[in-house]
Amino acid sequence: MLEGVDRLIDLTGFRASGLTGGTGHEVLDAVRRGDTARLARTGGHFAAVARDGHTVRLARTIGLPLRYFVAKMYHGPFLVVADRIDTIFEWCRSQRIAWQFEPAYTRMIPAHYLVEVDQVGCPDPIPRYRRFFDPAVASAPADPAVAGAAYVREALEVTKGWLAGVPADEPVAVAFSGGADSTAAWLIARRAQTELGRDPDLLRAFTLDYGGGSDAVQANAVAAALGLSGSWERVEVGASDFDVARAIDVVEDYHPFDVECAAAALSLLGGVRARHPRLRHLIDGDGGDENWKSYPLEDSDLTLSSILRNPLLYQEGWGVQAVKHSLCYSGGLSRGYVRTFAPAAHHGFEAFSPFTCRSVIAAAQALPFAEVLADDPSRLDTLKGDAVRSGVRAVLGAEMPVWPKRRFQDGAHAARRARVTKAWCRRVFDDRWEARLHEAEVDDRRSGNEMTVPVGVR
Repeated sequence: MLEGVDRLIDLTGFRASGLTGGTGHEVLDAVRRGDTARLARTGGHFAAVARDGHTVRLARTIGLPLRYFVAKMYHGPFLVVADRIDTIFEWCRSQRIAWQFEPAYTRMIPAHYLVEVDQVGCPDPIPRYRRFFDPAVASAPADPAVAGAAYVREALEVTKGWLAGVPADEPVAVAFSGGADSTAAWLIARRAQTELGRDPDLLRAFTLDYGGGSDAVQANAVAAALGLSGSWERVEVGASDFDVARAIDVVEDYHPFDVECAAAALSLLGGVRARHPRLRHLIDGDGGDENWKSYPLEDSDLTLSSILRNPLLYQEGWGVQAVKHSLCYSGGLSRGYVRTFAPAAHHGFEAFSPFTCRSVIAAAQALPFAEVLADDPSRLDTLKGDAVRSGVRAVLGAEMPVWPKRRFQDGAHAARRARVTKAWCRRVFDDRWEARLHEAEVDDRRSGNEMTVPVGVR
């Protein structure tokens, strides 16, 4: 291994969204030094990679994906870092080492962890993980109204922080289904605009309609009840636009729930982009279900005990030391947020959800869920709506309609003849990569023993 060659390829650079509590330079410095306490004092989102001698450190929050791949070169292991699998693959291809690549060899940084990788040659480096987000659990009264008020207050603050980075006269899109999360996100953003001295009507809500979909009916009714019909727009697209295979390509994943969400998001944002070519910023309500554990347990292998004993299960999965932890992907919303991030990026938007920010997650975690649920899983169907509606009333002074919970992409039922399975999604994913890797096999191959330093090394 040659000394003096850094062997770090950062293809994305430092990224932040609504960052508070520190500058980008300070976050990068904290990552370089491995200072988790300093990272814990920030708010909003960031994704960063920095080198300290032979050690590379990486960290991210939910809203900004980050992954890496270890490429084998004469100079030792090269760490290639990007937000997408295909970006890493294309760099390897440009260096004529795509024959080394395999999607499963990439590693996603789990949200809320600082990951350390020592580049000391063979064998492959073993990453170390340290948390920088550890919210207090069950620390508030067993009152959903109290928790809801704290939740909305924190969401308002982080939304103001994000909007402060948007030019004051620039319009902002809101992905709006009429459900509790998107309705609250819209109302919170309008208040944030007002407190920033800006026009709240610069926020425009958009709802997907494949033709007779229930989302559009619900959203229309909610917008009318709030007196905001003039700031709401129905986006009608053909049923054929619901393309699950395209969504798998965009999100680089194969979990059916996330893929279906992404297919609907691609349709919605494609329609918005066609109508409003200059829109660049997007607010959505992703993360609300995870924060309030608002998922039907009968659709999974989870039990009420499992979600209560693992407070951040829906945000982070089972944890990096668990048997179920995937190396290629992280867990929970840490993995699943690509369903929002990737379609938004694909259509040229910067997406932000206040409900993915750590302070907002912490506000929900403070509720003593075990005491409130009292061993009744059916309470999960209504808890989020009750808490968020109470919080909106207390903090914003608005009465928010709450309809029975539905998944966002239920509005695509007219376009989807049957639910897709994980096996089918995985086959599509594998077939796409098999074709790419087969093509790379016939490329001009470069031996890992060549001593020429690859392009882009820093």
